[in-house]
Amino acid sequence: MKLETLINSNLGLVLSGGGIKGMVHIGILKALTQRDIYPDFISGVSAGALVGGLYADGATVEDMLQFFKETPLLKYNFVTINKPGLFDTDKYLTFFDEFFNSNRFEGLEKKLTIVATDLLKGKPVFFNSGELFRPLLASAALPPVFSPVSIDGQIYADGGIMNNFPVEPLIDHSDIIIGCYATSNREIGKGQVKNAFQISQRANLLMLHANAMDKLCVPDLLFEPKELGKIGTLDKKGIDKAFTIGYDCANRKLDDWLQVK
Repeated sequence: MKLETLINSNLGLVLSGGGIKGMVHIGILKALTQRDIYPDFISGVSAGALVGGLYADGATVEDMLQFFKETPLLKYNFVTINKPGLFDTDKYLTFFDEFFNSNRFEGLEKKLTIVATDLLKGKPVFFNSGELFRPLLASAALPPVFSPVSIDGQIYADGGIMNNFPVEPLIDHSDIIIGCYATSNREIGKGQVKNAFQISQRANLLMLHANAMDKLCVPDLLFEPKELGKIGTLDKKGIDKAFTIGYDCANRKLDDWLQVK
């Protein structure tokens, strides 16, 4: 693949979920940008939806990292007893107001599609028009940690429950599809499933991986860093590490793919 061909093609970018591991997406975007490679269509879920939304809104790499560092994950005064979830997802809306320029899909600089799970109907739903923030919140509302999000009378949760690699919206619009898969699945020891929270986290990871693995062959270029396994899904200390892993992985693979000598 020649760089000129890539630059002059309609590019689709699919970004998986993965929690803090999803910061790998930002590193990959930095490597793409440094080569003047700018995706035209973005499809994301959960952490990938948030990164994709920020990127489509024109955020820089530094802005994206700042968003995730400054937005609290498990803040004690966000705990809820009135909603099904440990933390009230709606309370995170204020952080979107601070970091986004547009609150509508139509105001974004790039075409964005994100997926959330309709809990009542039991199906994935794609959002690409209208109000932006609540679908973004819903796409990343991983149960049972975060409460579901209400949109037009329906209740939505993490899109990764049913589609953790939403490549489908890109197929008819892209000449070339690039993918980043951050939900690393590796064998773990018995000591890592000692309590209810650890078991829940492990079960969620296996569920996310199961519905994505058959679609990882679709992208023309797939970034799937193996070094993400030791980063906790909700461990904010891993933000910079995941970002660096993504950047290094993308540089290696792009140089090989583009036949740079």
